[in-house]
Amino acid sequence: MRKINKILVANRGEIAVRIMRTCREMDIATVAVFSDADRTSMHVRYADEAYYIGPAPSKESYLRADKIIEVAIKSKADAIHPGYGFLSENSEFARLCSENNLIFIGPSPEVIITMGDKIQARKAMIAAEVPVVPGTTEAISSEEEALKTIAEIGLPVMIKASAGGGGKGMRLVKEESEIVSSVRAARSEALAAFGDDAVYIEKYVSSPHHIEFQVLGDQHGNVIHLFERECSVQRRHQKMVEETPSPLMTKELREKMGQDAVNAAKAVNYFGAGTIEFLVDNNLNYYFLEMNTRLQVEHPITERVTGVDLVKQQIYVAEGRELELKQKDLQQRGHAIECRIYAEDSDNNFMPSAGRIHNITEPLGLGVRTDGYVYEGYEIPIHYDPMISKLIVWANNRDEAIQRMRRALYEYKITGVKTSIKFLERIMDSEDFRSGNYDTHYIEKNRDLLLREDNSDLEQQDMVIIATYIDYLNRLNKVIPTKQLNPIENRWKKYSYQKNFDRL
Repeated sequence: MRKINKILVANRGEIAVRIMRTCREMDIATVAVFSDADRTSMHVRYADEAYYIGPAPSKESYLRADKIIEVAIKSKADAIHPGYGFLSENSEFARLCSENNLIFIGPSPEVIITMGDKIQARKAMIAAEVPVVPGTTEAISSEEEALKTIAEIGLPVMIKASAGGGGKGMRLVKEESEIVSSVRAARSEALAAFGDDAVYIEKYVSSPHHIEFQVLGDQHGNVIHLFERECSVQRRHQKMVEETPSPLMTKELREKMGQDAVNAAKAVNYFGAGTIEFLVDNNLNYYFLEMNTRLQVEHPITERVTGVDLVKQQIYVAEGRELELKQKDLQQRGHAIECRIYAEDSDNNFMPSAGRIHNITEPLGLGVRTDGYVYEGYEIPIHYDPMISKLIVWANNRDEAIQRMRRALYEYKITGVKTSIKFLERIMDSEDFRSGNYDTHYIEKNRDLLLREDNSDLEQQDMVIIATYIDYLNRLNKVIPTKQLNPIENRWKKYSYQKNFDRL
């Protein structure tokens, strides 16, 4: 076992701050890295040390494995936590850490390679007898093979990139006439995004629910699961709202899926925190979708219902400790929901809305947690993901949690940039979400409701105009102190100024 005393966090934004908070509780020193765009970022202020690593574009800073390793050695860090995104699922980065005697807080490079390749992962899951969606186990070699395979499986199907993720290199095929063009488009997109044009075919699961299981393993062969998260509210394959427990879940299904998630992790000798993602149909049939070999964005809702700090567990596992948590001791208490707050304009096709934060008021109160990184005066850069915070609520039951989230969203005020708060409020108010009757087509199905125009009446518009005019007049009438009337601001200078005045 090797004790970790200092951790370099190879990330930015809210996840960097979230990791550093746990480190501070554990008396572990932290090292931040930052680009040109992040000189004034919160994670730089929070860390014990901070090092500049390059220009704003990710490929010149946060994706520079060599630069980050160099900083880790220079700062005498024991370990590197990659957070999520950037280098978190980069096997070469994990290998470089090991070669430089740095602990990579995550799984081994071999596991990252196996589970990062969708075809290899499908093979591993089939060998472990974990249900997978019917489809091919090898990349298709030609368009003719695709036509033949789809004729055997039956339409509709999904064509997916072997190295894919985030919806890239993925095409839904409903008609035979779409097959060839979809294969070509998926290959082209996969090559551009991942440098690998290998694609495979899966049967399309209609009306699927996206449910994932949090797993945690140590380096001694012990693996547990920390129950499920329902992640079906998605926009362009990106999650927007997550909750746990899932409204769809039954006790029997949870036990069965949880055991398969543990078996899946054991099949590849997994250690650290990871997520097994499943598709579940309306008949409660479920299929392995993929494994994320890192901490998930939505991990706080699991922490909230289980009381387990996942980052702390990651650090313990990385030190080589044996898991103290036992499956029989874990249970879900209450209900938790997370909403992702994006700086984007939902009325303009969710375009990112970079800019300066003029004012921010974050919600407080019982059962409310905010994982964010922006502050008044901070300028959201255009170079990175537009997510600015995660709002997490907990309550005794689902109805109470929804009401608490509605209240928290109402209290959350950000001016200067457009945000997704209004869109999220409408999700909380929609009948489909409140009843728990939703799947991955939720946003598409409720588009008219979620994107309706605001119908403010003339009286409201008049009040806004009057308030703006009064504010303008107040600014005009505000007394601006001159240099002659204003005391000297610097206290040292003020002291000498006062002493000279007293001598008169």
